[in-house]
Amino acid sequence: MIGFVIAVFAIAGMIKGAIGLGLPAVAMGLLTMVISPFQAAALLIVPSMVTNFWQLFAEGRVLQLVQRFWPLLLGIIAGSIWSVFPTLGHGEFQSEALLGAMLALYGLYGLCAKKLPNFAGQEKWLSPIIGYLGGALTVATGVVVIPVVPYLQGLQLKRDDLVQALGLAFTTSTICLAVFLQQNPVDNMPLDYQMSLIALFPALIGMWAGKKIRYRIPEQKFRKVFFAGLIALGGYMMLHQFGWI
Repeated sequence: MIGFVIAVFAIAGMIKGAIGLGLPAVAMGLLTMVISPFQAAALLIVPSMVTNFWQLFAEGRVLQLVQRFWPLLLGIIAGSIWSVFPTLGHGEFQSEALLGAMLALYGLYGLCAKKLPNFAGQEKWLSPIIGYLGGALTVATGVVVIPVVPYLQGLQLKRDDLVQALGLAFTTSTICLAVFLQQNPVDNMPLDYQMSLIALFPALIGMWAGKKIRYRIPEQKFRKVFFAGLIALGGYMMLHQFGWI
């Protein structure tokens, strides 16, 4: 089991190092093939928190971003507390199908979205709605991707600001996920923070390797393979959940 966890986080870290995203999505998708989504989300806490902090504080202007995006952050918090979706490990509907659908949508978005609409004019009222949906999906699937990532990319931010804004949203959602998992254990299942800490090291090594790969393989080609892989993984998870394969 430890060997599998190390391999998964090394792969997920390599992808994040190569294209700047994808660690939680890839790790959750692969881990839920052998363990429950609740357990997989618990393993994500330390690697996600450390890598997101790194992404958030790599540059300055954190306070300015908080001042701008506080409605989005409050929405994420509200969504994680009052989710409209079945949450991880609870309810009759299992989270694998929802996670699979979100990964597939993320892959389709990555392959097909050539030019996003400009959401800047609607930011004031869209931010809390997008944040709420992102927070609700975080405690339902363990991953914050849809609709937060496309929304932030649609605000036409400068590249450095976009990277930090994503780091801010990811950090907030990861904290909310950690609190949710701690307060809503499944069958008295304790959170394995020791294993999560172990997972941090292959993730960091993978990120380092991914940065090396970035200079050897064209990023656009790597992105296409990554998003196509997400579609295949998400599709497999949905079909498996419904017993069709």
